[in-house]
Amino acid sequence: MARAMDVLGDRWTLLLVRELLLGPKRFKDLLGRLPAMGANRLSERLAMLVDSGVIRPAAQPAPAYELTEFGEQLRQPVIALGVWGLGLPVDARIDPASARAELIALCLTGISDPGASAGLREVVEFEVGDEVFHISIDDGRVSARSGPAAEAAQLQVRCDLETFMGLAQGQLKPAEAVRAGRAILLRGSQRELTQVFKILACRQP
Repeated sequence: MARAMDVLGDRWTLLLVRELLLGPKRFKDLLGRLPAMGANRLSERLAMLVDSGVIRPAAQPAPAYELTEFGEQLRQPVIALGVWGLGLPVDARIDPASARAELIALCLTGISDPGASAGLREVVEFEVGDEVFHISIDDGRVSARSGPAAEAAQLQVRCDLETFMGLAQGQLKPAEAVRAGRAILLRGSQRELTQVFKILACRQP
């Protein structure tokens, strides 16, 4: 544990890993998502993580960084740490406007029940405000990635952050969101949207 903390324990490092759990990112993308980190500290952390075998330069989008297989082993621990943090008192220093739908989606993919999506293969693309991300469901494996899906998504949804959070927390039913015009289906059906959030919400704490 002490050796792991040597690599991961510095401020910002786990947040940097969290961003790369959503897929390869360019330096400017990482700095844009973690602006308070600063360019110099970001450069230092990236170099340290490369030296430790956690990340590596990626070919696409070039130049970018991505997790190695060794770094990918941090997925469940990092998501579990985020879920654990939900039980802590709200920190008044954190700006609620900094919330991002793709991070909520990442959290949900980490705590969904594999049995709920067994045998199902589907790609869902979300447009939430200025964010675009997609969720891949592949026979019990559920993952979230930044950006549009590489292949055509069977379900495409447009909504605002408040609506997405309501759906993710189970406070808003997909059918209600569609009927009220809060969730717009660009492709796919209401039934598919309901099924997706059953998969994502089935083991929420």
